[in-house]
Amino acid sequence: MKASRHRRTIKSSDLLAFFYLKVWRPQKYTKTKYKIINMEYKQSPLPFQGQKRRFVKHFKQALKEYPADATYIDLFGGSGLLAHTVKQTYPGAQVIYNDYDNFSARLAVIEHTNTILKELRRLLANYPRSKRIAEPLRSNVLNYIRQQEKAHTVDYITLSGSLLFSGKYATNYKAFAKETFYNRVRKTDYDATGYLLGVEVVRQDYKQLFAAYKDNTNVVFLADPPYLSTDSSTYNSNDYWKLRDYLDVLQVLKDHSYFYFTSNKSQIIELCEWISSVSTTANPFEFATCITVSTSVNHQAKYTDIMYHLKK
Repeated sequence: MKASRHRRTIKSSDLLAFFYLKVWRPQKYTKTKYKIINMEYKQSPLPFQGQKRRFVKHFKQALKEYPADATYIDLFGGSGLLAHTVKQTYPGAQVIYNDYDNFSARLAVIEHTNTILKELRRLLANYPRSKRIAEPLRSNVLNYIRQQEKAHTVDYITLSGSLLFSGKYATNYKAFAKETFYNRVRKTDYDATGYLLGVEVVRQDYKQLFAAYKDNTNVVFLADPPYLSTDSSTYNSNDYWKLRDYLDVLQVLKDHSYFYFTSNKSQIIELCEWISSVSTTANPFEFATCITVSTSVNHQAKYTDIMYHLKK
């Protein structure tokens, strides 16, 4: 009877998840934990600026028009949510996630991040939720985090989601310490169990990755570059992206099946439309399907996310 109950908690289509839970790391899970494991993530398991959680439903629906046995290349992997969604939708597909922002490094220290959050919950247990953290408690929080940094890697982006104003992020202690703190500490631990299971993780220039697969006949490129005219301070890139860089990305779309993500802030769509209207250069989005989603960073900042996709 126990075995029967266990089988009912595993999706029949998710053999990779079954292997993960039963063979690879069985020592980590109790029978009660088996019942709550969900291998399908609707959003990134960690805070990430620009993640595509609001597009997951539309993205999965659009994927039905594309081959289950294709190779899917996530050129600007970000949080890995797109790569994860493809692998969950098509377990037999080859999915390559270009960890452009080294998100894997943040996943690797989740356990330590949870340890920090546990102590923050204790320090702020009697402090009002969402209220600005005043001295001397603010200094106590900073001193604790500083001490943790001496022995471990500290994921400041994730901690930002618990201590900074909504939509604000810091990537290092110096920037973090300058910010105003609020008691927004997450009440539960983070978990990324099986998030990138079955996904091939690489980290290289997107142009090199594109060149390696551009001649494949059954390939779909996922292009979600940092948005033009959008704050990209939390992206792990040493080079500031200029207009030319964004236009270079459009070369990926020519003669290939693709998903391309942008926003109404970037104006890249209007630029392509204008170029095609005054020259013989084709608009790469001319025959693509367009889906838009309204997005709010906080009550002050709103914009429209855009997804284009085209099957060749």
